[in-house]
Amino acid sequence: MAGRAQRSGPAARGGAPGLLPPLLLLLCAAALVPTGDGQNLVTEDVTVVEGDVATISCRVKNSDDSVIQLLNPNRQTIYFRDFRPLKDSRFQLVNFSNSELRVSLTNVSISDEGRYFCQLYTDPPQEIYTTITVLVPPRNLVIDIQKEIAVEGEEIELNCTAMASRPATTIRWFKGNKELTGKSEVEQWSDMYTVTSQLLLKVGREDDGVPVICLVDHPAVKDLQTQRYLEVMYKPQVRVSQNYPVQGLTREGEPLELTCAAFGKPQPTDMRWLRVDDEMPQHVVVSGSNLLISNLNKTDNGTYRCEASNAVGKSHADYMLFVYDSRAGEEGAIRSVDHAVVGGVVAVVVFAMLCLLIVLGRYFARHKGTYFTHEAKGADDAADADTAIINAEGGQNNSEEKKEYFI
Repeated sequence: MAGRAQRSGPAARGGAPGLLPPLLLLLCAAALVPTGDGQNLVTEDVTVVEGDVATISCRVKNSDDSVIQLLNPNRQTIYFRDFRPLKDSRFQLVNFSNSELRVSLTNVSISDEGRYFCQLYTDPPQEIYTTITVLVPPRNLVIDIQKEIAVEGEEIELNCTAMASRPATTIRWFKGNKELTGKSEVEQWSDMYTVTSQLLLKVGREDDGVPVICLVDHPAVKDLQTQRYLEVMYKPQVRVSQNYPVQGLTREGEPLELTCAAFGKPQPTDMRWLRVDDEMPQHVVVSGSNLLISNLNKTDNGTYRCEASNAVGKSHADYMLFVYDSRAGEEGAIRSVDHAVVGGVVAVVVFAMLCLLIVLGRYFARHKGTYFTHEAKGADDAADADTAIINAEGGQNNSEEKKEYFI
């Protein structure tokens, strides 16, 4: 290999004067043993996804025109200055100068992983290494489900497998938008890892048609996921509605129409009406999901049940019928009006009495002091009690004297 490099080297460099023949350079490089600590060299570790491109850079902080070379993990020279002795064409020169040697490696594989050495031929020689780490995304992501079709209330098992990844992947579970917790096991084959996560899930009717998602967390891949839609069978859900009268009283002589609706998986195939704890009246007409009584009477009182069944089970819904008198609604309305009128009249009377009491109270409060003042008029300037009485009596000049005679 060195001989071939020797023949092709001068032509590639155009026979530049002042340079040693390539074979001699390689022999000199092999003879030198780096003894420095690489304090003048700079490089970084490289992490790359399998199949992508890795770029290795050997840089000199303080260049003195010393020779830079790059070696692979087997210490084979990849590049000596700008010359590539190694025949692997995946290595390509990106940049070469007195201060940097930058090389790209295309289509990276697991076999390319390891330490790559940057060497600087100074006195003494210096060396530093960079590590290439290769990431491998999962080859395949598969969900296995224990039962394709489950029945509500059952616990089913789901397994998600991420095959041949590096490093080992992390598996997360979601049911719709809710994250669930599974149990993972890791198997290692050579440098690869296979991860299987198990999820135990108790299903209900609300889970029918909901996706269960297996999602992978791995540095080599984003948004890798797979999903399975749950199929859950459940017994019917039954509902009875009153079509006529619409939100009204069920009164004697009027018709009644009920409708039964049932939903389930599979769809219910058997639906029937019955009267609980009694026989169905002969005048009741049942047509499919509808029940009709054209002329209600009080003997129709009772509980009417709609039953529906499918392969999973049976369910029912009840309707309690109470037949009122034919004028029940009208009499109730009249009583309501009478009570309203009476209540209004009472309120007006009470208000009027309160107003009258307030007026009278204000009147008496104003005239109470004036009454006593006129009665004692003329008594204020009297010297004694007798004079005050005489003056008070004398103050009533305009009044008619009353005389009393004793016999």
